[in-house]
Parts: sequence; C-alpha cells; structure tokens
Amino acid sequence: MKLLTTTSTIILLVSAALARPGSSINERVAGRRRKSQPKITSQSPAIETNSTFHEEYSENWAGVFFESPPSGETYSAVSGTFTVPSISGNGGASAWVGIDGVTYTDAILQAGVDFTISDGSISYDAWYEWYPDAAYDFTSFDISEGDSITVSVEATSDSEGTITLENITTGQSVTQTVSAPDSSTVISGQNVEWIVEDFEENGSLVVLCDFGTITFTDASALAGSSTVDLTNGDIVDITQDSEVLTATTIDSSTSITVTYQ
Repeated sequence: MKLLTTTSTIILLVSAALARPGSSINERVAGRRRKSQPKITSQSPAIETNSTFHEEYSENWAGVFFESPPSGETYSAVSGTFTVPSISGNGGASAWVGIDGVTYTDAILQAGVDFTISDGSISYDAWYEWYPDAAYDFTSFDISEGDSITVSVEATSDSEGTITLENITTGQSVTQTVSAPDSSTVISGQNVEWIVEDFEENGSLVVLCDFGTITFTDASALAGSSTVDLTNGDIVDITQDSEVLTATTIDSSTSITVTYQ
C-alpha cells in the first residue's frame, strides 16, 4: 500500500458503546471501538527473496493489494473466502478485504474477522467498517475455528456500500448497508486488498498471534466489467524490529496465502 512514504497513525478505538462482548485480550474492547488503519510503512529488511512478485513491507499489513485500477475504471467490489484459523500464543490479528486505503487514504470500506487469544482464551469476531469511522460488530454472527467465511464488500456509490459475510460452514449470513461518515470520506475506488492485519490496542500494536496459515480463495475484485488477476497484484508482509513476521505468496489468479513465521 502506498503509505510507503507516509507514516499513518492508527487511531484508538475509544467508544465503549460498541465494544464487542467476548472479544478481549485483557478486555480488548473495554472503553474503545475497533478501527483499522491504512498500512504503516516499514523499512525493507536486508533479506534476499526469490519471489517474482513486487514485495513491500509494513508494520501492520500482510497480504496482496492493487494500487490502481485499469485506466478509466474504479474498483467497486472485492471479496474472498478464508478458513478461520487455529491461533496460539497471546495477541491477535484480523483477516479482511477492503476497497481503498493504499494510495487513496481518506476512506476504506472493509469487513472481516478478528481473532484474539489471551492466556489460552480465544475469540473470533466479525465486523465491518467505513474508515475513518470505527468498526461495528455483527454481534449475532457466530464464528468458530475451522469455519469457512466469505467476505464481500461492494461500493454501490462513492458514499454507500453493502457488506455481506457468509459462514459457509454453518449456512449463516449477514448483510449490512453502510454510508460514508461524511462528505470528505467517500470511496474513490483506487485500491483493493486482501489483508491479515496486526491491529493496535491502547496506543500500540498488539503482539501478532501465531495464526498459522490463512489462505484467501475465490479472491475477486471488480473494476468496471473486469475482474482482477491476483498474479498482477503487489505483496506486502509484516516486519517489526527488523524481523519479518509473515510470508505472503500468490498461489493463483484467485488465491493468496499469508503464513505466520
């Protein structure tokens, strides 16, 4: 994401009114609301890579992104399916898909699933967000380890969108219409992404939990009448304190894998 030359501040999630019950790392949501942020650029580590894909590094994002649509088009929809991972250690991470937030950072329309672990207690929570507003939870959407989740994000206009999450394993689905927080935070449709994120809590990034492997399958994005080929996307991996914490691969035109390492 091209916050590669600009440092972005991750905003604390500060409203208890929408705190999600049961998704805590030491009461993670007590007194705040969840919010994602555009990618925080980090210095590229001094490592060799055999990847044929363009790769960049971030403090908080791992996955694949497109930084611009085909000429004359804008991105209007993005989707992907992943299996809820088994996690270990202490900390958290989030898997999501979204529109904008790479070169265009005034807004991100996104949705996904958080997974957190504290002293062996694990929780999974589904959410949607129109950044810079905070995230809102799908409180009645049940998620368990091993469930197959499809997330679909559609910008029906620059100021309105539709979010759909489907738990393929249980057959449950939820749909939510969302609106831009204000006229200055409309969607531009310049970027799309499939991301595993190390989120912030109380002013700093949480410890990235060991999420094993997360594979986005049936990954798709629409620009005009065209769909993207993920082999043309850019890879981003998380590096913190000069240590690379993830390894992302593009498996096919519709599939990517992010591995904790």
